[in-house]
Amino acid sequence: QVQLVESGGGLVQAGGSLRLSCAASGRTFNNYFMGWFRQAPGKEREFVARMWWSGGGTYYADSVKGRFTISRDKAKNTVLLQMNRLKPEDTAVYYCAAARGATVSPLGIEYWGKGTLVTVSS
Repeated sequence: QVQLVESGGGLVQAGGSLRLSCAASGRTFNNYFMGWFRQAPGKEREFVARMWWSGGGTYYADSVKGRFTISRDKAKNTVLLQMNRLKPEDTAVYYCAAARGATVSPLGIEYWGKGTLVTVSS
């Protein structure tokens, strides 16, 4: 079974930092983009960041560019999202995702994690 399992969500004050982890298992992802989406309360799921599982190819949504950093630890089969200078509008359930193509649409995602909640208070 292919699984993406997120962890690291929680409550943080605006301006603070949080690091999310995504543990990937069940297959090799060498030819996949790995990334993060988020879904805020009452909103549609939106793209946050992506990169090649093998490294490189980073791309960020404008809303998080300069604040969030996506990275990977292949030895641990883990993708990370370091979130700095968090804003209340970053509040959302964050989902790890994997896709074969360079998509920024949820429709292009092949595998999803179940999500981890990030709440940023003002």
